[in-house]
Amino acid sequence: MQSSFTIETNGQGLYEFTREVTAWVAASGVDAGLLTLFIRHTSASLLIQENADPDVQRDLRAWFGRLVPPGDDPAMAYLRHTIEGPDDMPAHIKAAMMPVSLSIPVSGGHPLLGTWQGIYLFEHRDAPHRRTVAAHLLTT
Repeated sequence: MQSSFTIETNGQGLYEFTREVTAWVAASGVDAGLLTLFIRHTSASLLIQENADPDVQRDLRAWFGRLVPPGDDPAMAYLRHTIEGPDDMPAHIKAAMMPVSLSIPVSGGHPLLGTWQGIYLFEHRDAPHRRTVAAHLLTT
C-alpha cells in the first residue's frame, strides 16, 4: 500500500507529521507490517525525534546551523554551488548528513513509536516549500 504526505514548510525547522502518518496507517487496515517513509527532495530530511519539549527542535536546528553555517559565512567560502542562494548548499550538506528515509515497524494498526517520539520533516531551506514524503506500508 502506498501514499504520500505533503508538508508545507515556512523555512528552516522541524515539522511534525506523526498524526497524519498514524491516521493513514490506522485507516489502512494493516495490523502488522513495516512502514517506510522517503522524502523526495535533496534539501530536507526526515527524523524521528522527541515531540514533548519544543526546545529539543530549537536546539537541533541551532546545532545544525552552527555545524553547517549559511553559504555566505566566511567559513563556507570554499563552496562552489552558490547560485541558488546562501541557504541552498548548506541545506544539501545537512540532508546528506541526516536520514532521507525512515523504517518504522507497525503493530496493532499503529506505528511502533516510543512515548515521546514524533516523525518530523527537517526543512533546511529558508524559504517556504511544499515537500512530499512517499509512504509505503508492507504487510507481514
